[in-house]
Amino acid sequence: MAVLSRLSGSRAIRRGALVLAVVAVALGVVVFMRGGSDTAAQAQRPERELCTPGTQRSVLCPNNKVFDAKEYATHGDAFECINFAHQADAQAVLRADPGDPNRLDDGGGVACRGLPEPRDTKAVPQIAQQFKCGPGDTRSGLCPQPDRAFDARYFLRYANDAYDCPDFASQADAQAVLRFAPTDPNRLDGEGKGIACPDLPGPKDVKPVRRGTP
Repeated sequence: MAVLSRLSGSRAIRRGALVLAVVAVALGVVVFMRGGSDTAAQAQRPERELCTPGTQRSVLCPNNKVFDAKEYATHGDAFECINFAHQADAQAVLRADPGDPNRLDDGGGVACRGLPEPRDTKAVPQIAQQFKCGPGDTRSGLCPQPDRAFDARYFLRYANDAYDCPDFASQADAQAVLRFAPTDPNRLDGEGKGIACPDLPGPKDVKPVRRGTP
C-alpha cells in the first residue's frame, strides 16, 4: 500500500509539473506574439510618419504630391535611380542640373529609363549635344550611322515603355524591335496595326507584325 501511495503521489507531481510547463509555454507564446506585434507596429510607424503631406515624393512615398527637383540636384552624387518614384521625376532632376551630379543619365540626356510611369523621355539638349557614340554603341537616334551594328535587345532591356520612336535611326530598326517583342512594351505601334513608328525615315519595313498579348 505504501508503495502504491508513493507511485500515485509521484504521478500527481509529474502531472502538476506538466501542467505548469504547458501554462508557461502558453504565456511565453502570448508574450512573444505581443512583442512581435509591437515590433511590427514600431516598424510601420516611422514609414507612416515619413510620408507626411509635405515630404518629397520618392520611392518610399510614391503618392506624395510635393516634388522639388532642385532638392535632388544640389547635393552632389547623393541619389540613384532607385530613389525616385517615377522616371519623370528623375528626368526633372537631370533637367534641373544637366551637369548630372547624381549620374542619372542613361545616355543622350534621358535619365533612369527603367523607372515606371509617368515618363519624360525628351532628351535634355545640353547632354544630348555632348553625347559621343562609342564603337560598341548600337545604331540609334543618337548614333544613326547606317554601317553601325543594330541590336534590338538593347531597346528591350528594361521590359517597359523605356524608348520612343525618336530613339531609333529608322523605321526598320523600330520594326525590328517590334518583331522581336510583339507585345510591344515600348508602345511603338500606337495604332495596333503591327507597324512601328511609321513616320520615321527609311529604310522601311512595313510588313505587319502579328501582335502578341500585352
